[in-house]
Amino acid sequence: QVQLVESGGGLVQAGGSLRLSCAASGRGFTSYVVGWFRQAPGKEREFVATDSIWSGSSTRYADAVKGRFTISRDNAKSAVYLQMNSLKPEDTAVYSCAAINYCSGSGCHDGAKYHLWGQGTQVTVSS
Repeated sequence: QVQLVESGGGLVQAGGSLRLSCAASGRGFTSYVVGWFRQAPGKEREFVATDSIWSGSSTRYADAVKGRFTISRDNAKSAVYLQMNSLKPEDTAVYSCAAINYCSGSGCHDGAKYHLWGQGTQVTVSS
C-alpha cells in the first residue's frame, strides 16, 4: 500500500515561491497518477494540478494557478513536486497530494475519485 506525505509548506510573502513535495512509500507509486488539491478555511477542496499523462495542457492545472504552478515527478525518488511561483494571498490553503490509478482530463479534477491521500501541508501567503 502506497502512503503519501507532503512537506514544504510554510509562510511566504506575496510574490514569493514555495516547492511542495509529496513523498510516497510502498510499492506501485510509478503506476499512480498524482494530483494536488487545496482547501482554504471555509471553502471546499479544489483541484490544483495533476501529473496524469492523459491530461493535456488545458486540464493539467486549475485556471487559478496556470502559469504560476508547475507539477513534476521524480520516480527515482518516489516523489511528486508542486513548484509554486508568484504566490498570492488567495493561494493560502492546506495543500494535499492524492493518488489514483488512472484519470484523464477533467476527470482528474474530482478529489472524490482519489483513493490515497496525504495529511496535507499548510501554505500561508501574506500580503
